[in-house]
Amino acid sequence: MLHIMAILTVRLTDDEAKILAKRSRSAGMKKATYVRQLIREAPFMTAADVLEDLRQRVGDERLRINRR
Repeated sequence: MLHIMAILTVRLTDDEAKILAKRSRSAGMKKATYVRQLIREAPFMTAADVLEDLRQRVGDERLRINRR
């Protein structure tokens, strides 16, 4: 079976491109690999899904809230 990868083109603002570069670097991945990982993640369907994800990430010091 022959697998052909489709091409996905996304237009990003300069700020979005910087954010993507920073996040992919911190994850230790190339930008394209990081985007593929995000696409493969399961979406949140209910509030219970969000709460379950929250429970898994509580205490992760890499996550923070920037106050503006």
